[in-house]
Amino acid sequence: MHWKLIVKMLGALNFVLGLAMVLPLAIGMYDGSSDTGAFGLALGLTLAANGLAYLLTRNAAADLRHRDGFVLVSLAWVSVCFFGALPFWWSGLFGGFTNAYFETVSGFTTTGSTILTDIGNIPRATLFWRSIIQWFGGMGIIVLSLAILPILGVGGMQIFKAEVPGPTADKLQPRVRDTAMLLWKVYLLLTVAEAALLFSGGMSFFESVCHSFTTLATGGFGTRPDSFMSATPFQEGVVTLFMFLAGVNFSLHYLALTGRWKAHLRDGEFRVYSLIVFGGTALLALNLWGTNVYPSLLQALRYASFQVVSLVTTTGFNSADFEAWGLLAPFAPLLLFLFMFVGGMAGSTGGGIKIVRIWLLLKHGYRELFRLIHPRAVRHVKIGRKVVPEPVLDAVVGFVVLYLFLFVAASVVVAFFGHDIITSFSAVAACIGNIGPGLGTVGPVDNFNHLQPVIKWILAFCMLLGRLEIYTILLLLVPEFWKR
Repeated sequence: MHWKLIVKMLGALNFVLGLAMVLPLAIGMYDGSSDTGAFGLALGLTLAANGLAYLLTRNAAADLRHRDGFVLVSLAWVSVCFFGALPFWWSGLFGGFTNAYFETVSGFTTTGSTILTDIGNIPRATLFWRSIIQWFGGMGIIVLSLAILPILGVGGMQIFKAEVPGPTADKLQPRVRDTAMLLWKVYLLLTVAEAALLFSGGMSFFESVCHSFTTLATGGFGTRPDSFMSATPFQEGVVTLFMFLAGVNFSLHYLALTGRWKAHLRDGEFRVYSLIVFGGTALLALNLWGTNVYPSLLQALRYASFQVVSLVTTTGFNSADFEAWGLLAPFAPLLLFLFMFVGGMAGSTGGGIKIVRIWLLLKHGYRELFRLIHPRAVRHVKIGRKVVPEPVLDAVVGFVVLYLFLFVAASVVVAFFGHDIITSFSAVAACIGNIGPGLGTVGPVDNFNHLQPVIKWILAFCMLLGRLEIYTILLLLVPEFWKR
């Protein structure tokens, strides 16, 4: 293991994170808010500690190996969450380091679960930091570092394999640095476009920027206590559209922006994704239509589409208290709970199991049924016209099994500490799927502050597991990983 090289790269990555603290610090100084000192101290410590780490290891040079990449990815997320939590902790707004770290992990992993009980009284500097760490986490803080790896004198394909969402890493360009830069340009373009539309729709400039950061990241941290319950129909429509786009493979956006307009329609995973979103919206709207709250079909479609897109893409915004829908239409909360497991497309900023894995799992299951009928037949699982290799299918099955096992195990632990079954299952589903709100006492109008500290650490671990696609972290717990 090339530890000096890993420390060097962690130092460079966290140093960039420290530079980003200049923005909320400037906002705090302009507003004269109480959290200004906390950002100043955090900025100074982050730059000093990581600048020193980089200087002490600046001469380290080697090719990153397969194992180095996984260790670097895991340590990078843990360390950026630590340094990112410092301003939260020192501001005194979060009540302790556990809460500050939980909030930061929730931000960087784009989960959106919060311990804040009164967002309306939180200073703008802290709200902006919550938004920007989600924006960084959306495309992956490691993918961002790929853009500077050539400057550090090393390659980055190993990290790209460990970080990229989905079963395989699909490069847009031969060089990983070029791939990372292309994806970030698309990401930035969509962020600016959404902010401009929200601002033109009557939202303040500050809120427009913050919400565009957290929408494209499919994060869900907002600046309002009621999320989007008080938003206008236009603002809801803009956010719904960009949540949908954020759940799409960003490679397809790049292809469309370069003139290949039919890239989305030709992609099988995109068609499945669209079918789930539009089919789920129609089903939920029909379930809500005619109730006392949503007497018209148009009104039911408006609220159904926002909630379905938000949960399928794992964004976590809400324009209604969907938990209360259980009193009107008992099927609605169950459907939305199931959507928590779906996730966006591979290569998107969404969490969850991912559309492509669910699609492959269904195809694999159908093939097994076909083999029972025709034992001697040779039948391959295909995505489009490409045959999916058996090792990829094995990895997909293994991932889903591990995902569900960890979901059940963590839910049992949460329930053991005295929480009801709805809260336990939905809290873990929301965290491991990087969604945000759950049901029960962690529902869309509630928060995670009342949970015991040990539960918050378990849920934070679930967030990291989900964001790094489980294997990346669990590999470090396998003894054989550390043997020569």
